[in-house]
Amino acid sequence: MREDERLVIVGGGPAGQTTAGAYREAGGRGRVTILAAEDTPPYRRPPLTKEYLRGEISRDELPIQSPKWFEDNEIELRLSTEATALDPDRKLVRIGEEELRYDACVLATGSEPIRLPVPGGDHPEIMVMRTVEDSIRLQKRIEPGSRIVVVGSGFIGCEAAASLSMRDAEVTMVSLENVPQASRLGEETGDRILSWLQGYGVETHFGASVEEVREKEGGFVVNIGDEEISGKSVLFGVGVKSRTQLAEAAGLEVGRGGIVTDSSMRTSAPGVFAVGDISFAYNEAAGRHLHVEHWGEALNHGRVAGAVIAGGEAAWGVAPGFWSTIGEKTLKYVSWGDGWDEARFTDHGGGAFTVRYGLEGVCVGVLTHQRDEDYEEGRKLVETGARLP
Repeated sequence: MREDERLVIVGGGPAGQTTAGAYREAGGRGRVTILAAEDTPPYRRPPLTKEYLRGEISRDELPIQSPKWFEDNEIELRLSTEATALDPDRKLVRIGEEELRYDACVLATGSEPIRLPVPGGDHPEIMVMRTVEDSIRLQKRIEPGSRIVVVGSGFIGCEAAASLSMRDAEVTMVSLENVPQASRLGEETGDRILSWLQGYGVETHFGASVEEVREKEGGFVVNIGDEEISGKSVLFGVGVKSRTQLAEAAGLEVGRGGIVTDSSMRTSAPGVFAVGDISFAYNEAAGRHLHVEHWGEALNHGRVAGAVIAGGEAAWGVAPGFWSTIGEKTLKYVSWGDGWDEARFTDHGGGAFTVRYGLEGVCVGVLTHQRDEDYEEGRKLVETGARLP
């Protein structure tokens, strides 16, 4: 892009900021504007259910970059600014009545938490976890001995439940699954995670369906059929959905939960890119499109898009990987994430274990706890399409 050209990035998360930084690093000289819906510069979200929720780090430690970084890189950051429409034909982003011209536009609007569609599930005092304000709100509910009901046993739910318990709250987890993460990681891994949660004092109700949430005496009652669980607060950790409304209204191709892109993050509309949680991007190594909601892939997508917009060549071709820390236990996982038919669990003793996942005999994922060497080897196995060891 020339100096008189304009790059507009819709979304102030890690994918958007990384796109801007990669664009500058690749020699991009156009005007760059980031539209951030939140009133806070881009920050790290993973600590929100861990160190930050536990009070181990301050809010000042969350930003990805300092304010000076934006100044040094001549990047305009507009906070509390939400795009209301995208017009690919005229190459405009609308912000209310304002129209912002672009030569390249990057959609990085991320995801939003899902609320259970049950009676009472839309109560404004039922919490979700996505933003720093969500984490602060939950922190204010934590008192020694106060009961908090966590609904959902995904990574957000497990991380938050362990952190809340470590802050001396009485935590009850409710989940449809028989053990945490059974469908994604397998029963044996789920058993390990369950034992970790119970070791932190989390009371668990698995194989249970929430039928209703109602307010009662300054708190809530969660109805799971034949039992009612009372708590001062309720946290939904039942997944997220991509914010693709802007793209859909503009007529972009959307599929499998995300905006369809090629491996360079280009969408079906010329000059428009999509990165992070909202993309359904083609991965060169996998040989197919993938929808991934990992922090690391938001950064990888941004690096690719920024370089391409600046005139370079780049493509997404790494296996998605992420870490999840439940209390003091860290899982490292690299996987294509779209299914497996076999899981080979290896117990190394002392709490360490490795799980290798296969699909039709090919290694499609590796998960480890306290076995970093297996994690690094696993990435190679997955990316090269090796046979399941």
